[in-house]
Amino acid sequence: LQRGWPIPVLTQKARTDSQFEESLKLLLENSPVVRPLVGSHHIRSVAFAMALNEMSGFPQEQIEFQMLYGMAEPLQKALVDMKYPLRVYAPIGEILPGMAYLIRRLMENTANTSILHQTFSDKPVSTDILNPPLLKADPPLHPPDSAFQNSPPLDFSIQVNRDRVLDALNKMTSEINHEVPEYPLVINGHKISTGKVSQAVNPSSNHQILGRVYQASLEQGKEAVEAALRAFTAWKQTLPSFRAVLLLRVARHFQQIRHELIAMEILEVGKTWKEADGDVCEAIDFLTFYANEMIRLDAFSKSGKAVFSFPGEDNSLSLHPYGVMAAIPPWNFPLALATGMVAAGLVAGNCVIFKPSSLSQILGAKIVEAFLAEGVPPGVLQFLPGEGKEIGEFLAGHPDIPLITFTGSNEVGRRILEVSSRLQTGQKQFKKVIAEMGGKNAIIIDESADLDEAVSGVIESAFGFQGQKCSACSRLIVHQAVYAPFVKRLVEATDGLVRGDPQSPSTFLGPVIDEKAKVKIQSYINIGLKEATVLTHRKEESPGYFIGPVIFEDVRPDSILATEEIFGPVLSIFKAENFDLALELANRSSFALTGGVYSRKPSHLAKARENFHVGNLYFNRKITGALVGRQPFGGFQLSGVGMKAGGPDYLLQFMQVKSICENTARKGYIP
Repeated sequence: LQRGWPIPVLTQKARTDSQFEESLKLLLENSPVVRPLVGSHHIRSVAFAMALNEMSGFPQEQIEFQMLYGMAEPLQKALVDMKYPLRVYAPIGEILPGMAYLIRRLMENTANTSILHQTFSDKPVSTDILNPPLLKADPPLHPPDSAFQNSPPLDFSIQVNRDRVLDALNKMTSEINHEVPEYPLVINGHKISTGKVSQAVNPSSNHQILGRVYQASLEQGKEAVEAALRAFTAWKQTLPSFRAVLLLRVARHFQQIRHELIAMEILEVGKTWKEADGDVCEAIDFLTFYANEMIRLDAFSKSGKAVFSFPGEDNSLSLHPYGVMAAIPPWNFPLALATGMVAAGLVAGNCVIFKPSSLSQILGAKIVEAFLAEGVPPGVLQFLPGEGKEIGEFLAGHPDIPLITFTGSNEVGRRILEVSSRLQTGQKQFKKVIAEMGGKNAIIIDESADLDEAVSGVIESAFGFQGQKCSACSRLIVHQAVYAPFVKRLVEATDGLVRGDPQSPSTFLGPVIDEKAKVKIQSYINIGLKEATVLTHRKEESPGYFIGPVIFEDVRPDSILATEEIFGPVLSIFKAENFDLALELANRSSFALTGGVYSRKPSHLAKARENFHVGNLYFNRKITGALVGRQPFGGFQLSGVGMKAGGPDYLLQFMQVKSICENTARKGYIP
């Protein structure tokens, strides 16, 4: 249900009971070929089996009941007294695995739908037990008042989904090997080739050239700004509903080429199948969510409900775009975050100059191709690939670009904030910068945590997409009571991760993005090898940019490993004496983007809600994979400035709000 897939199990206890009885009928109809064995502690189910067996004319020996040791002992005694065959199962073995058996029994007995709850509730026994199960309508899969629904990820356990991705990979690889494609600039609706070309390579196999992307000069940057300024007047006058429909058409376009986009993510940035598909889903979600949000905001501003009005005075708010916007996205979510920035700017009525990351320029070109194919007017969206220090700083400092949105490193983000803060000659307004700038994220494991869930969640958070996420777990803080067993299991699970070319669907760990990233990550690993204790460090040589994963313990809280963002699969573990100290350590960072807690103690979760200072806080699940509309994304402190992406306030950053007051008690009209 959370993924948007059909629910594979029954959602109501009554439906389960009904299904059980239908299965019993089927078994008894096929006696004596099949001898029914009835495993249940439910009085109604047991009684139903006895009655059905008797009505079918079979002897009592034809049916056998099975129960668990320590469960429903009065019912077991009654069956024996009635001469029915009964088999009792008892758990044996080691105590730790056996605890799972005990916990299951406790959960089963204390559930609101359990036989014990029904028996000892205030209602008569016959009401809930002897009457037929009362079936209710299943709850809706989506909120009934929401026009937005998250795009469900592909289920790769289904053969046809795997085949389509493999077909797209094979077709794309074949075309690239035959002729390397070229990707031009797009200025004022025209495709432009330049004298400078950047080659996109496959990080898994760095000798494979995926495409050649033409690079913009400063002169072409000026042309792009001038074209956007000319197009702005007409674009801002288009109806918000028209702009919203454009986004919905692009979302449909992405759905139609979904497998091609997944294949390109695998090849250009080294995402695994699951990660690549998740990025495509998020791009579609941003398009549909911002389209719906623009319609909602427009209707709200026109409704008269946004502000108070009084007799003789009419007050209203109106929304107006800034003008020309620069979108500077990262490479690690090359489709989703770039599409989200472009979509938000366009649907709010701005003209957008889109400078993709130099490491994901082909996917950037695919975004622009989709908008062009779906009818974005000339000049409204410009594609301006180029060097960040040249084109990026040019856009950040241009006097006619009042709005900049950026996601990337803290260093580059600070530079953009610095450049954009300078008032240029002819500049009419201060620039607005929306920036998300990384994290040094922590997960806390307390003494009550479900260690199975915690191991899985930490691995996903720390090593998913090779740790190349601003939301990734870099610091792990474990309560001393569970430190040794948890760390042992975490290291064993990490050592079992499959690393290799992400074109294989079994790969969990692919390459990092390029040689520069690999060298930088290795420099942090070298520090850890000197200062800390290494628990696991996989070293393999290959033609791609593969590194890690690496886990350290005995890390000093003030060391570089614990304070600087490491965009790679490097995890530092810390031991905490109690939950308060764990929270204190988690908050000891200049960043405040994501964080997580694994605990079954309500008091600890309540304390974390209040005191764990991060923008996105997750309990008993991984800290990556925020979904549009469900977990709006953005952080505090040095993690960024601006409202949360994929949230109800995000689009307001791309518009200026005008307050209008009219005195309606005037004395007539002038002819």
